[in-house]
Amino acid sequence: MEQQRIISVQRHLVESQHVHPQATGELTGLLWDLTLAFKLISAAVNKAGLTDVLGMAGSTNVHGEDVTRMDRYAQEVIVRMMDHGGHLCAMASEEEEEIIPLTRGDGRYVLCFDPLDGSSNIGVNVSVGTIFSIYRRVSPTGGPGCLEDVLQPGKALVAAGYAVYGSSTMLVYSTGAGVHGFTLDPSLGEFLLSHPNLRIPRRGSIYSVNEGNQAWWDDATRRYVEHLKAPAQGPYKSRYIGSMIADVHRTLLTGGVFLYPRTYKKDKARGEAKLRLLYEALPMAFLVEQAGGRALAGSQPLMEVIPHTLHQRVEVAMGSPADVDDYASFIQGAR
Repeated sequence: MEQQRIISVQRHLVESQHVHPQATGELTGLLWDLTLAFKLISAAVNKAGLTDVLGMAGSTNVHGEDVTRMDRYAQEVIVRMMDHGGHLCAMASEEEEEIIPLTRGDGRYVLCFDPLDGSSNIGVNVSVGTIFSIYRRVSPTGGPGCLEDVLQPGKALVAAGYAVYGSSTMLVYSTGAGVHGFTLDPSLGEFLLSHPNLRIPRRGSIYSVNEGNQAWWDDATRRYVEHLKAPAQGPYKSRYIGSMIADVHRTLLTGGVFLYPRTYKKDKARGEAKLRLLYEALPMAFLVEQAGGRALAGSQPLMEVIPHTLHQRVEVAMGSPADVDDYASFIQGAR
């Protein structure tokens, strides 16, 4: 029997770099630094309940949300790891109102990240994770980056990924040539390739949406979800964890559709979106599309949405292409 080759994420990055003769190694170095940050965060998450990382930090973030101790820890770890590497010109986080100042900020790349998606669930042992995206700077080189470098659409992404901290810790990332998943071997302290060339199924049998908001959805979304429950559809199974990273991770592996539509509870004219464009929606859409899926913001391709502010929110539908196409047909009034 042929033995499977064991590939660490570092080896995978180097081999991917060799495919591009023009590569300088800067992006590889940036991603290496990030993987070390993920290992540190994973170790802290795995000791939650034994060390003083559970509970609230006693402050709120830019969105008015309570900050957990693990939010703060994950934020500090990533900033410390990425501050001095020289690869970045700018860094932006869901937890910070403005661009994060860098000690050395004359690099070629921009990092946007959600330090701990789903952190409100950590006290009940639900999967949480870190989401990141990387752009090339568009401002002149030689100095720090600016807002223009950060506010780029998804189609300008160089790389994106996430680390999900659950029953095992997995790193899933893409540099624009497919999606690959690595599982952290705690005995070695290494991410090893476990899910090469991930491809999302054309159609799934699971829908993931917070049905507690159903009363405030638009009519098209309500009709679509009822359509999924109809006997002619199978029916689809409902699976909603409440951590975007966990729900999209499952959708990426098994297919189906993840929805977070606008709600019309408070703003009955325009509705309110929940997910952050830069830190959640765009990096996840990049991965889903790299794996053969589709991602929308309403009826618009999500990757084409242009950010205008650091903390812009957007409605989201992503997953198997046939399922997202079905949802689009409802949104566009064809069904």
